Amino acid sequence: MSLLAKAYAADGGAASSVTGGIEQIAIVGIFLLFFYFFIFRPQSKRAKEQKNLMSSLGKGDEVLTSGGLVGKIAKISADSDYIVLALNDQTSITIKKDYITAVLPKGTIQSL
Repeated sequence: MSLLAKAYAADGGAASSVTGGIEQIAIVGIFLLFFYFFIFRPQSKRAKEQKNLMSSLGKGDEVLTSGGLVGKIAKISADSDYIVLALNDQTSITIKKDYITAVLPKGTIQSL
């Protein structure tokens, strides 16, 4: 009788280990879905929006930089990643395109 009891106990243990394996795979799958929808997808969406912003810049656009400067684009270098930004009539600076965070509506500088 003890041999039969051991045989039944071995089968029961094997069935629970298969169920445990499926549960672990499901948990990993849920974690990967969470990672994709809450981390990877929003980050790639922001990068795509920033790339579209950089390609749409033109001379005369009023922009806001990441440092808080507001100015008008005076010159865009075709071969480099730098632009000349006119802060007022006398002051202009050269910055990288990457530091532009937003394109402002026309007339924003005069309303300030």
